[in-house]
Amino acid sequence: MAEVLAGRRWLFVVTILTGSFLLFLVQPMVARMALPRLGGAPNVWNSAMLVYQALLLGGYAYAHALSRLPIGRQATIHIALLLLAAITLPITLPNIAAPAPGREALWVPWLFLLTIGPLFFVVSAQAPLMQRWFVASPAAGDPYPLYAASNLGSFAGLLAYPLLAEPLLSLGVQSRVWSIGYALLILLVAAAALSRRGAKATATDAANQANDVETGPDRPFLWIALSAVPSGLMLSTTTYLTTDIFAMPLLWVIPLGLYLLSFSVAFAAWRRPANMIVAVAPFVLVTAGGFALFMSSLANLWAAAASILLLFVVSVALHTRLYETRPAPARLTRFYLFMSAGGALGGLFTALIAPLVFDWTWEHPLLIIAAAMLVPLGGWSRLLQRSFQSSDAFRLAILALLAVVLVAAFRFRGEVISDPWTLATLFFAVLTVAGGTLLAARRWSYVLACVAVLALLGGISQLSASLSGNRSRSYFGIYTVKDTGGGFRLLVHGTTNHGAQRQDPKRAFEPTTYYGQTSGAGLAMLSAERLFGTDARIGVVGLGVGTLACYRRPGQTWTYFEIDPEVLAFSKNGSFTYLQHCTPDAEVVLGDARLKLQEVPKNSFDILVVDAFSSDAIPLHLMTNEAQKIYLDALAPNGLLLMHITNRFVKLEPVLAALARENNLTAMKRIDNHKAGSWPVASSWWVALSRDPATIAGLEGMPNKWRPLGAPAPAPWTDDYASILPYLDWKRAF
Repeated sequence: MAEVLAGRRWLFVVTILTGSFLLFLVQPMVARMALPRLGGAPNVWNSAMLVYQALLLGGYAYAHALSRLPIGRQATIHIALLLLAAITLPITLPNIAAPAPGREALWVPWLFLLTIGPLFFVVSAQAPLMQRWFVASPAAGDPYPLYAASNLGSFAGLLAYPLLAEPLLSLGVQSRVWSIGYALLILLVAAAALSRRGAKATATDAANQANDVETGPDRPFLWIALSAVPSGLMLSTTTYLTTDIFAMPLLWVIPLGLYLLSFSVAFAAWRRPANMIVAVAPFVLVTAGGFALFMSSLANLWAAAASILLLFVVSVALHTRLYETRPAPARLTRFYLFMSAGGALGGLFTALIAPLVFDWTWEHPLLIIAAAMLVPLGGWSRLLQRSFQSSDAFRLAILALLAVVLVAAFRFRGEVISDPWTLATLFFAVLTVAGGTLLAARRWSYVLACVAVLALLGGISQLSASLSGNRSRSYFGIYTVKDTGGGFRLLVHGTTNHGAQRQDPKRAFEPTTYYGQTSGAGLAMLSAERLFGTDARIGVVGLGVGTLACYRRPGQTWTYFEIDPEVLAFSKNGSFTYLQHCTPDAEVVLGDARLKLQEVPKNSFDILVVDAFSSDAIPLHLMTNEAQKIYLDALAPNGLLLMHITNRFVKLEPVLAALARENNLTAMKRIDNHKAGSWPVASSWWVALSRDPATIAGLEGMPNKWRPLGAPAPAPWTDDYASILPYLDWKRAF
């Protein structure tokens, strides 16, 4: 009987792979469904991840409790719960009221919990449960490599979504296909249960010896710490990617996918890849961590690559240490329970606590330092201790290197270094400190080295900004108010300038940045009185610093739609005075503009400006056909729709051209290019659309300054189907 049971390894691998594939295919799918309601703020995805980690913890706790029963009873209960959860299929979002401003941090998890809670809970339990069933046979072998298979299935599910499911299938079809996969999972679980009928519920000590697994005592606090740090790093890396590039599942899944892949490497039966990564981890942690922090103010794919490399290597190193401290298979579910608790704590810290406590993403460097306290140093330490026979010489070398780094840190104090030779020298100096690995010979010296390098490459600069009181953080982003030496005050969101105002009272209300008089927005506003009369009604989606208000003329009615109360506070507290001075009687509607525009009467505006950004990322849910129809309903029949599409990474012109074709709109673009010396006016791309060709023809500067749109995308983006893959601008990203 034991030989037959051991021969069913393939069945358990397939069952675990299927469940994990479905589990992590559904995460980006539900997040994509929720985009029209939630927008693209990175904390939306982090809130979703927090819910998933909490459900995973609940599922692992359920598996741990269930594993104490005979396998027959376990199977009966588990299959019954799988069938009960199937009542919620196909997956759809519940119809609940929109959140009040400031309540998004609680509302978003509640929405995800109602949408996917029962299914995610019961499917998440099947991986540890299947491993426990598998090891019920003394001849089954080591169950822990099955966890590598579980995370390989999770990685495949995440990869399949942006590359296959999202580009090829509508959300409705995705949900139905997932339901079919869920039915297959139930059959596989039933087959796995049948293959273990008559087996004991738990593995005995003799079975553990037969499995020849090296195990140790329970170390719950270490397991929690080794799980929490990679989980937190995964979410803080996600924040960077989705803030400064684009809020899409394509980018959401990269950090999560690599995080899951790290488990597959760390828990695999073939140990060489994990050991090689562990060997280089101390070096990568300092160099990639320092480089990622230094490049965090330059939103490009090099900075993203450094962050991703750091995440993967650190995750593999810490998860390998986790694997090496694993207990006997009889305590397997307890081990996974503490692991999931650590993952949930890491998510709680990054997704919920950090945005409330910190005014910047301090969680990221703090997690790097925490990783330095935990990453294995054995190989480096032994090598360096052989190189430095004298303890006094070793200490002297460490103190000298730390002194060099700290002096450099205080010398530059985060100043912007524009000279390429100085920058190169500084960078290679940091590499020398990080790569001169004698710092890894002792844990304390290594941690101090990490702190010093992070301080040098941006930490001191960020601390100065925090202490200045000119920065704030909300659920939707991080904002910094900066006064420049040239007499300007800027609002920076993430890495992107979202507006500037002159401090000279005589010129304080001149339009700046993307809203100059030669920009698409400027030309349209200068045309408002001629096109729509002295009582033109103007709506603006996205307040920013309120620069557009300076175009207001007597008799006009202005309405702003702003999702973040923190942005409105900058105009109310006097940081920026466009709104108070130019449109003091304007109505400011707080909340997601797409939802709020559905509440206004039809024919409410003559001009509607859509200018919403999350750092450099334009929320996708404002660029779909459904959103376009909402805008058109709010506009007068001859009204003008202005879309701001300035972007570093995504070519949005084909998307708008497809929307114009779909809705029979006349559309023109205004590319307003300016050289670097033209500040405070910046280059911008605007698209003007209208159902009335005469409105477009009457725009200021037509036709000399306006051009027809290029070739449209094959189909417009919709709430049900959208993919940015064809429109990524790879050249500008690097």
